[in-house]
This record gives sequence, structure tokens and C-alpha cells, in this order.
Amino acid sequence: MSALAQRPTDPVVGRPEPHESAALHVTGTALYTDDLVGRTKNVLHGYPVQATCAHARVEVLDITAAEQVPGVVKVLTAVDVPGNNDGNEHEDEPVFPDEVQYYGQAVCWVLGETLEAARLGAEAVQVRYTELPSLVSLADAIEADSYQGPTRHMQRGDVHAAFAEAAHVFSGELDFAGQEHFYLETQAALAYQDEAGQMFVQSSTQNPTGAQHVIADLLGLDAGMVTVQSLRMGGGFGGKETQSNHYAGVAALGAAVTGRPVRVRLNRTQDLTMTGKRHGFRIRWTIAFDDDGRIQAYQADLVANGGWNLDLSIPVVDRAVIHSDNAYYLPNADLTGRIARNNVTSQTAFRGFGGPQGMLGIEDAIGRCAPLLGIPAHELRRRNLYQRGQTTPYGQEVEQAPRLHAAWQQVLDSGDFDRRSREVEEFNAAHPHTKRGLAITPVKFGIAFGQGVMNQAGALVLVYRDGSVLVNHGGTEMGQGLHTKMLQVAATTLGVRRDRVRLAPTRTDKVPNTSATAASTGADLNGAAVKDACEQIRDRIAVVAAQELGVHPQDLVFAGSEVYARGGRGPHLAWEDLIAKAYEQQVQLHAAGFYRISGLHWDAETMQGHPYKYFVHAAALAEVEVDGFTGAYATRRVDIVYDAGDSLSPIVDLGQIEGGFVQGAGWLTLEDLRWDTSDSASRGRLATQAASTYKLPSFSEMPAELNVSVLTDATEHGAVYGSKAVGEPPLPLAISVREALRQAAAAFGPAGLSLELGSPATPEQVYWAVQRARAALEEPPPEQPTVRAGDGAAVGLRPGETVRPLAPSVVGMAGNGQNGHGDQTTIDTGPADQDGPVIERLPLEATAPAGRRAETHP
Repeated sequence: MSALAQRPTDPVVGRPEPHESAALHVTGTALYTDDLVGRTKNVLHGYPVQATCAHARVEVLDITAAEQVPGVVKVLTAVDVPGNNDGNEHEDEPVFPDEVQYYGQAVCWVLGETLEAARLGAEAVQVRYTELPSLVSLADAIEADSYQGPTRHMQRGDVHAAFAEAAHVFSGELDFAGQEHFYLETQAALAYQDEAGQMFVQSSTQNPTGAQHVIADLLGLDAGMVTVQSLRMGGGFGGKETQSNHYAGVAALGAAVTGRPVRVRLNRTQDLTMTGKRHGFRIRWTIAFDDDGRIQAYQADLVANGGWNLDLSIPVVDRAVIHSDNAYYLPNADLTGRIARNNVTSQTAFRGFGGPQGMLGIEDAIGRCAPLLGIPAHELRRRNLYQRGQTTPYGQEVEQAPRLHAAWQQVLDSGDFDRRSREVEEFNAAHPHTKRGLAITPVKFGIAFGQGVMNQAGALVLVYRDGSVLVNHGGTEMGQGLHTKMLQVAATTLGVRRDRVRLAPTRTDKVPNTSATAASTGADLNGAAVKDACEQIRDRIAVVAAQELGVHPQDLVFAGSEVYARGGRGPHLAWEDLIAKAYEQQVQLHAAGFYRISGLHWDAETMQGHPYKYFVHAAALAEVEVDGFTGAYATRRVDIVYDAGDSLSPIVDLGQIEGGFVQGAGWLTLEDLRWDTSDSASRGRLATQAASTYKLPSFSEMPAELNVSVLTDATEHGAVYGSKAVGEPPLPLAISVREALRQAAAAFGPAGLSLELGSPATPEQVYWAVQRARAALEEPPPEQPTVRAGDGAAVGLRPGETVRPLAPSVVGMAGNGQNGHGDQTTIDTGPADQDGPVIERLPLEATAPAGRRAETHP
């Protein structure tokens, strides 16, 4: 075990401490960025003028009438920008565009004495557009060959040779939508400039350093002239990693131009229509199995809906490609990732950062193929889990594969899988109009930033003369409990009571050059930096304590706000007394800590290397019940086993696991983003721009029974106090719910039915799946002629091999549900004659009932 992971006597970490702001949250006294407006004099309020076109050139921007509106102080346009007119570190996002790229994009901002004055001023701004051709849906972008950024390709072995030799080969397609962050606190910033020209910005951001540099670039200032503070956020989920920078920049520009404090706070509709989402994807896959159900090869083409500019799409697609194996060993793999460009909001980071999307592809493949192989889905998954010593397609060894198997077995045992499987079968046999499904899915999630330079963090710890401790670190608090963990880390390292430590808001003039609080690295990076700073202080005062107690400094124990010799016998020195003596001896009582993850390497061109510090392993077992008349369903029970290492803060981690799972279930079963794809005047408009039209998971969607447990004896030897990340890995555990819904819907049809399920699996999509399953009961296998396959390169066919359309009763319908085009599932049934195997292929139909168009928007 490393010194970083080793815990001292009586540690504060590992205790079930409440969230450090819990009392403030529930009493309504916690302050957020917009709450500071009431404490600031002479604040101006910003309001955007939003475009009403999906793609257009701004021909005229007339602000004359707006400037005459009572209470309007200034209309900000491009001419007011002293620096670079850009709100993103990639320099591809003009704050004041001359070409509108999506419906709702801000073309200028009105500053008013009141929010109402600013709103009225925005209504008075006259804009004339020349509309340009637009692409709205992901399907439109793919058809137009509209892509941006690099194409990523990762390969191991020879998939074509494996497909040609495998006993069973299948192919399919999956379209699934993105997801709205819907944080409780919308994007917000408050900026003011002091007498020296320094800019101070309060921002609801996960990335204070990113905001600092965007503001400095926009205003033409040195970064040292800009300070950004993040007090706390009412949720982030990735939506405030880069996209908050734009609004902080507008507030800072307004303050610089007017000399007054400026507040920018989006209302809910503005936030929904102006900010990016989780990337939706189209994944086309081909997978091969041997007769025992072991994967021989996997090929997937992943296309992400990037929106109008890159933002973070490149690393999102990187992680999607890297996580396309999920928890399964792929001896041969060929994985390609691309970013589609279209005229909607620029999609961005979202909890999981592409990982869940990549995982969903292979889980969909296994879920659809298991019935065709005659192997239960849970058993097919188990047979393909990583084993010790096996490596990922990108070359990193899965060193803790036994933990993956331990989590799998533990959830089977604790979830009483065998008994409940029998009960589900009995229930389904007895209930023709209601069916249940029971599914288990695994997770293997890599922890580290994909961009190696970001795997660093700093901290500043101050010990005052009375023994109180103030901790500054580079991570931001968005409700996830990071500050709680940092307090516990500091108290443990210094050996003081938790109540002696306080945490300061995150700000760039205390800890510089921070990475965003993202990639589930917040506790790993910042915790190690805090520990480093505290150890420096502890080592200095240990010399003073050793003199007082007459022992060697290495024989001292710091615990419970006391210092004493190892073994517990002899005199004790109170922490406060020790600090007073250290001060008298002019010992430095503050320290800057630093940590970086070493040993990581990654080649983005070859998609090979060792990008992750470690993997988190987990498994979830979900049971659902589906109404065959309506498609409505209930999640009856969920069991989760999670590898949290040695938890820093068990209550916090429990909340993160539960919350991540529920958020994932919302993405996969409820949350259905819709843009207007018509040719009307509202083309490109986000239709789901309120909670009334965009359904979020609530108490009614919670499992009736939710059981979460963690692996024991699971110390992570290279992480701070042996802990593991809990931010993102729980979210893809919700794939188990989707797979359970698939099984329940398939139970309405014949045995061995491979059933496509739209995503998100809303009650409507489930209803259509049930209808297809019922129809399959009544469809006799038609006589089908054998046709030639051509060169068969897509599935590795050899010359002379043939393709036969398969009876619809054997395989369920598929298709992207957006344009009515069907898909195909391919089945290699083994040798048919001397010319080689017969590959049976089904042209799949649209997902909607006859006469009704299916729509699953990206």
C-alpha cells in the first residue's frame, strides 16, 4: 500500500459524516451565486436577445429602440469587446456572432437597472436575418456528411477474419438521444471591477480557471487581473465545465464597459434553449460469438451529435470509443468515433462524458443477441467479463478484474437472482397482459482525465494561532460532497477533530491553474493535494512536538486533536498548545500542496496507451413490470454493488451512487429531447424547453426498493486514503433497467425473440416494443429465397458465402425510429455447404405501428 492510501490511527475519513452544507441546504440559508446580487449595490441585470433561426446570417442588428427603453443602460454588442470575441477556450464560440448557428443563440445582451427593464429592452432590439440551410437532426447531419473534429479509430486484431470464422455474427443499429442537465441552479455569474481594473467574478462554474482565461481573453487582460470564485453550485453534472464560461464572460464584459456590477442569470427556458446537452449517438455494431457465447470480435461505428461547434466533443467521443468494451474482453475490436455537426446547441460534458454512450452500444448488442444464441442474457454477459491479466483494446491491463466478478456475484447473491428469476417466469406465465423483466449489467469505468495535463491539483492549507484550520483547494462544490471529503482528509492528515477545519470557497487567486471538477477526479486529485499540504505542516510541527514529548518525530501520533507517542502511553500534547508553541518558534503554519497522477500515457492518434489511474467496477440488478396495454412500467427493485475502495465519506458516496443511478435511468427511460425538424418558421427550436414537456425522474420513478452496497476489502492502493471515485460510474448502472424493460417487453412474444427497444425507453417506446413482440407470436416463418451477399466486407464474409433474410418472428424489429428506415440483425448459423456459412439477415422495419411515424430524436 502506498503512503497516499495508508490511513492513520483513528481517521476522520471513513466516518459517515453529513454533507458539510446539509443544514444550510435544508434551511434555505446556503448562498449561491445569484443570492449575492442582493448583497451588492447598483447591480445591472443582463438579458439575451435570442435568435429565431436555426442557421442565419445577421444582416442588421439595430439597438436604437432598445436604448430608449426606460431602465436600459447598455446593449452589449461585438463593438464593445476589447479583446477576443470568444467565449470558449477552443476559440470557436463567438460571444456576439455575425452568423447564427442554432435557434436561441444570443446575438447581443441588454443590461438594465432591473431584469424587467432588460427584458423589455431585449424585445425592442431589431434583428434582420438571412436564413441559411440548416441541419437539425443527427440523421440529417449524417446524410449530409456533416462532421467536425478528428475521426478516432481504435483497433485490435482482425475483426474481418474473426467474423468470417465465427460461429455466430450479428449486426444492428441503435439511435439514442442526449440528456438535459437540468441542474436546479441555472447558469449564473456576478462580476465587478475594482479601482485598479481587476475583475472579480462570482460564477456558478465547475471550472474557475477556465472562466478566468476566457474572461481575460475577452477583456484583453492578463489572467492575473481576473479572479473567479465558485461559492457553490446547485448542480452541475458537466453542464458548467465549459458552458458557464460564456456567461461569466458576458457579466465581466458588462462590468468593464459600464463600471457597475453586472449579473447574468438565465431563466429556465433560456438555460434549456441556450446550453448544451449530453451527446446523443448513433451506433452501428457488428458482433461475433463462438458456440459457447464468447465474443470473438466487435466492430462499432459511433457518431455523436456534436451540435454546432466542438466544445468538448472530441474528448467525449474519445471516452465513448474507449468505453465501448464496457466490462467485456474483446479479442478483436474495430471501433470508430466521429462527431456530427448540426444546427443545435453545442453538446458538452455530462456525467459519464461519453462513457455511458459507448457502453450502451455493446450492452444493446448483447441484449439483442442473447435470445438468438439461446443463452440467458445474464449468463452471456458473465461469460465475457474481463479476467485477470486481460487487456483492453487500447492496451491497458484490467488489473482488478476479480473485483468485477466479485461485484457481479455479490449482486446476484444479495439480489436473490435465482429465486426471483423463477418468480418472474411464474408471474409472466400467469399474467398475459402484464410482464416482468429481471436484468443484470456490469460497469468498468476508467478514472482520470483523458487529457493527461489535467491530472493535477493544488491546495493551500492555513493553520491559525488558535489551532483552527482553513482549507483552500482547486475543486468546486456542486452538491456532490467534495468539500465534505476534503474536510475529512485534512482533519485526518493533521489529526484534528473535524470541527477544527473550515473550507474556503474555491477561487483562482488562492489555488491557480486548476483543472475542472470533472471526470470523477475531484476527490482523487484535490484530496491528494490537501493531504500533501497538511503533511508539510504536520512534519514541521512534529519537530516541535518531539522536543516537548522527548520522542522521535516519526514515533508521534496525531489523532483526536492530540499528539502523543506511538503506543498511547506517556504524556499527551493538545493540538492548540502545539500550534501555539510552533508559532512561538516561528514555524511556518501554512503550506501549498500539489499532486499529479504519474504513469499515465496516451496516444490519441493510435488510440493506445494507459489513460486511467484505475477502473471502478460495479454491477446492478434491476426488476421491472410492464403493462401490456399502455407500455407503462414500474421499477420494482434495484440492487447495486459498487467498488468504492475505502470510502472517504460513506454517506456522501451512498448519495452519489443512488443519484447517479437515478439520473442514468432518467436518460435511458424518460428524458426525451425534441427539436423541431419541420420546415416551418420554428425549425431548429427546442420543443422540450420546460419541465412540463421534458420529463425528469421523480419520486414516482424511483425503484420501490433500492439496495446499495459496496465491496469490502477493496482498498485502492494508489489513491488518497484508499478511496475510489463515485461521481460518474454509477450512472451507466441504469442500463440494467433498460435491459430489464427489453426482457419484459419480449416476454409478450415467443421464446427466443430478439427485440429492439427504442431509447429513451419511454412508455410509448415500450408499448411499440410490446406490440412487435405480440405480432411476432402470430407471424409464421415465411419461405425466403437465398440471395448473394456480394463481397460481405461489412461482416467479414468470404467469397461464396450467402445471405438469407430471416423470418420476422425470430428477430424483433429495429431501426432508428427517426426517419422510419429499418436496420438489420445478422446471424451466422454455421456451415451450410462447402462454400461456407450461411449468414441469415433480417431487413428490420420501422419501430412505430403502421400509419404512425416513430421519432427518437438525437
